[in-house]
Amino acid sequence: MVKHIVLFKLKEEVPADKRLEAMHAFKQAIEALPAQIPFIRKIEVGLNINPGEVWHIALDSEFDSLADVKAYAVHPAHVAAGALLAEVKENRACVDYEI
Repeated sequence: MVKHIVLFKLKEEVPADKRLEAMHAFKQAIEALPAQIPFIRKIEVGLNINPGEVWHIALDSEFDSLADVKAYAVHPAHVAAGALLAEVKENRACVDYEI
């Protein structure tokens, strides 16, 4: 199994209400993906409630293999979900590891 964890930092210059709207839309879209991408074993999006931290969104997911992670990355439904953050995203960090 492979754990796929992604953190997103949003642009501070984007108004808070627009950031929050994008965060909720992204969470909803990502958490709907298992119905469209059957090889996702687990997926969850957390929205940071601690304003003192620099990362706004945490995505935690599990796949059978790194090949499945790579297939997920280019799947059209995933690409569309990622596009929801395109205008507000400043940075992204990712770790993939075996569990």
